[in-house]
Amino acid sequence: MEPTAIRFHSYTPIPSALSLRRKPAVVSLPKPPIQANNSGGFRLCAASTASSPVIAASRGTEIELENRKYELLRIIQDTQRGLATTADQRSSIEEALVSVEAFDAGQGLDLGKLDGTWRLQYTSAPDVLVLFESAARLPVFQVGQVFQKFECQDKSSGGFVRNVVKWSIPGLFEEQEGVTLVVTAKFSCVSSRNIFLQFEEISFQDVNISEELQALIAPAILPRSMLNFEILQFLRTFKAQVPLRSSNRRSVGGLYYLSYLDNNMLLGRAVGGGGVFIFTRAQPILL
Repeated sequence: MEPTAIRFHSYTPIPSALSLRRKPAVVSLPKPPIQANNSGGFRLCAASTASSPVIAASRGTEIELENRKYELLRIIQDTQRGLATTADQRSSIEEALVSVEAFDAGQGLDLGKLDGTWRLQYTSAPDVLVLFESAARLPVFQVGQVFQKFECQDKSSGGFVRNVVKWSIPGLFEEQEGVTLVVTAKFSCVSSRNIFLQFEEISFQDVNISEELQALIAPAILPRSMLNFEILQFLRTFKAQVPLRSSNRRSVGGLYYLSYLDNNMLLGRAVGGGGVFIFTRAQPILL
């Protein structure tokens, strides 16, 4: 009798209740990019969005522009608005100026952005620097803030610009802002970035006399008469206007190239070697 062959079969274990409760394997997925939102938090963006590289490039350009604007303002910080500059400083300022202007090259002038008040931070224009030089040499003369105020909100091809200079004579007027000098010009857009100025008048206004002068006119130890008050009121409301144009002569004018403009910086060049101007946005002033 032949021996019986023993056949072994593969054993398949019966799943236990514990193994049936095991969680399925987790597949790791790449995290989408994170982008800051307007409220200061963050939101997730789809990684496959086609515009993501465009947004990143635009963001990089904005950062580069702000860095160049900051560098320009840093260089001019200690120049006393252009009065105290060396040849090397002027060269560095011109280089930084051109680097900012390059971001706005070829763009048309936006009168909506231009409208408003701009504070002078630096200039190389001789007709403005002479004011700073006079104040530096003459202790009886002070020059405060200098502004350009554009009025063109509802205009499509021009408007008005007012050059505003705050100045004072210590002892007679308040410090720095005793009297306001305003030079008014009408401007028209002659190209995408050039405006033509026609100066119309010069005025002196907003006279703020010093406390010493007020005491001299109406001393506190004496009764104040109606004449005293009339003199004080006249000085406070004084405004003198000198027209720069008439029917017999043509008004003074000139070309002004606005080389860069955004919401907080304005760069300009007086055509014909009249100098450069660097302005930053300021609070509105009433004239």
